[in-house]
Amino acid sequence: MNECIFCKIVTNQLASLCVYEDEYFKVIMDRFPAQKGHVLIVPKEHCINIFDLPADLSAKIYPLAQKLAICLKETLNCDGINIVQNNGKAANQAVFHFHLHVIPRYFDDGVKLNTPTSYITSEEEIEAVADLIRANLNN
Repeated sequence: MNECIFCKIVTNQLASLCVYEDEYFKVIMDRFPAQKGHVLIVPKEHCINIFDLPADLSAKIYPLAQKLAICLKETLNCDGINIVQNNGKAANQAVFHFHLHVIPRYFDDGVKLNTPTSYITSEEEIEAVADLIRANLNN
C-alpha cells in the first residue's frame, strides 16, 4: 500500500483533479483518458480488485456511478456511458487498487473499449457453464 498511487491520491500525498469526494470515495479525472470527461471512482479504503472489495463499498459504488453518469451526460452532452472495471493482470488491470472507470461516449468517437473476440463456443458449452455458475451461486 505504501507504493499504491491511488492510496497516495486519496490521502492527498499526490495531486489529482478531484471532482467529487465523500467519506468512502474520491472521484478523479483519469490522467490517461479514453475520452473527454473520463473519471475514476476510487475507494478510500485500499482494496486490490472486486475480489477484495468489501460488500458495503460494493453497495455504495453504483449509486455514485449512476450520479456521475447522469452528470456527465448532462454536462458533456454525451450519447452514452461506459462503466469499466478490470480485475487482475489477465483483465488488463494496471493499478492494483480497485477503481471504476466512468467514460462518456459519443457516436462514432472511435474509442475501442470492447473489441470482438474470436472465441466461439457451442450452445451446449454455454449451457454447461451456466449450470456450473448457477450451482456455485446457490451454494
